Order: sequence, then structure tokens, then C-alpha cells
Amino acid sequence: MADEMTNRAAFAIQADYCTAMAAPITARINRALGRAVTRDSATGRTVIDWPGEPVADALALRLTGGLHALHRAGADPALSAVFRGDVVEDAAVDAAMARVLATHDAALLPWLDGPPQTNEAGRSAGLMTGLLHLAARFGMPFELMEIGSSAGLNLLIDRFGFDLGGVRAGPASAEIMIRPEWRGPPPPVAPVAIISTRGVDIAPVDLRDPAAAEALAAYVWIDATERQRRIDTAIAMVRRDGVALAQGDAADWVEAQLATPQATGVMRVLVHSVMWQYMSPDGRDGIRTAMAAAGSAATPDRPLGWVMMEPNRDLHRHEVRVRGWPGDTPMELVALTHAHGAWVEGLAPPYETRDYVMRGGGSNER
Repeated sequence: MADEMTNRAAFAIQADYCTAMAAPITARINRALGRAVTRDSATGRTVIDWPGEPVADALALRLTGGLHALHRAGADPALSAVFRGDVVEDAAVDAAMARVLATHDAALLPWLDGPPQTNEAGRSAGLMTGLLHLAARFGMPFELMEIGSSAGLNLLIDRFGFDLGGVRAGPASAEIMIRPEWRGPPPPVAPVAIISTRGVDIAPVDLRDPAAAEALAAYVWIDATERQRRIDTAIAMVRRDGVALAQGDAADWVEAQLATPQATGVMRVLVHSVMWQYMSPDGRDGIRTAMAAAGSAATPDRPLGWVMMEPNRDLHRHEVRVRGWPGDTPMELVALTHAHGAWVEGLAPPYETRDYVMRGGGSNER
């Protein structure tokens, strides 16, 4: 069980991460919150007496999301001045946070009830990089199965446009063009055809609910203006056109999907990004077992693939790994990427070949 000092320190830890991610306004707000919370509000008391592990529980990000929602709603002009970066002095920001916690206590308290659910469409740059490797190797259209889909924004990958080191994919007229800074050698040049996408999440976000859509946008940091524009557009796309997103356990869902008939001449591919850490060891083992069994049964006209973008926090990077069946080649590390897809670094063969191993601690990269 944490104590008050540990709970306050979680905001400084989050601020350091925000600074490293070029988010100075969000960093400033988090440092101020760590100093400004008091027992004078229910929100403050809940933070100070937090019973869990505050960093792993993303305590700071929960409260920051609630404050950002107030700013987005125009509910407090003085708070908005802090979010715009007009107020930067520590004493003034501390005072603003203390006042907002007291004034908007009832609105902020519910944001502490559950962990942030985020969904970053920019991560599809890493997934598309992996798909290009499979497209070059197998030369088939894809049906994609995504686990940990959250609100389903990355299920729009077939509707996004991409420029990955000069290699283009997706429709030229796409509403969202994803063009990360590219480092290293470009990915393979190959046509990518995606005939279907479907996904699952243990607690999917229903973007038809305006409050849920607003919450998803509020968890994107104010400093990330491009991400703000992208998530607003992606939310509108999902609300307008829909995605095939189910509620359920990822391991059970993968096993059920793999048991369905697969069309000849179509490659079935499991994809996921920044979600593997949230699964139980049994769940991860269940998916590995199901994929290995399906891979052993894969044929040249019904191949199977696996593309993941998951973090290596020891090295402060995310790794894009690819596996294809039939074939004996293990997971290949084909690219490194920024947590939100701001940059992608292609790697040159021979690729590191091993299964993904989680490293480092809990996630602070919202």
C-alpha cells in the first residue's frame, strides 16, 4: 500500500516522462498537482490516500485527463490559461490547480475511478511497417484481427494513408495521412490490400456515446497538437462509418477467430500495439499456443501472420516484430518506433529473431 509521499511523487514521475516526450505543459501541470492536492476536496483525499501502486495505476494520467476535459469544455478560463501555456510560474500554476480541484471536485472525482483508455491512430505506422514486410514475403491481401482495440481507431488502418520513408500505402485520398519521421532504411515496397478488419477489447470504448468520445480525446496530451487533430478526425470516422469491434477476452477471441474458415488466397494476421503488458500470463500463453497451432496448420494459400508493436522500456523504444507461417523463421525485429508513431526507424537485415519479451515497468505513455 502506498503512502502520501509515494502518491504525490507519482505526479513528478509522470512529469519527467512528459518532459521526455516533449510535453512541457502536461509536465508542468503534473508537477503542480503533486504539490497542490490537499484533503480539502474528495478528489484530493482520493489521490493522497490512493490504496494501490500510483504509477502502475496511472493515477496522474487519470486526473490529468479530467483536467484536460474541463479545458476542452471551456469550463474554467483560468485553467485554460494554464493549458494554453499562458501561465507558467510554479506558484501561479500550483494555485490554479488547488482552486480547480476545489471548484470542480464533483466533475474530477469520477476520472479517478478507472485507468485511462487511450487509442492512438499514429501507432498504425508501426503496424503498417510490419504488414509491408508480410506483403513483400507472401504477396496476398490481408484480413486483420486486432486485440486490445480500445475504441477501434486502428481498425481504420485500411482507410488511413501512409508515407513511410517514401513508401506509400493506403488510399491517396485518405482523411488521415500518417507520415512519421522516417529513420534508417525504408520498409519493403509491396502492395497492401486489406479486405477486412475486426477487433476485440475487454472494455471497448463506444464512440457513439459523446461522453466516451470526449474522454478518449481528453487523454491525449494538450501539447500533442497533431495527435489532437488526428484523434478528432478518427473519432468522427468511427462514428460515421463504424468498425467491427467486439467485447471479450483477447485469448478466447483469438482462438475463436482462428477456428473460423479462412479464404484461399488471403493472409490472416493478428495485430496489436501497446497492450500485451495488460494481459495475464495465462492469456499471453493462450494466444501464443493458439497462434503456434494455427501456424503449424498454415499453408501457402492460407498463410498466417503476426505483427506487434510493443514497448521495450529498458531502452525507451517500441519494437515492431513480425512472424509469418508457413515457415520456421521466428519473430523478426524489423523496426523501432516512437510510442505515438512520431518516428519509425527501419532496421536492415539480418533481423534479430526472437519472440517479444516484455521489459521495464508499467506504462506512462498516454
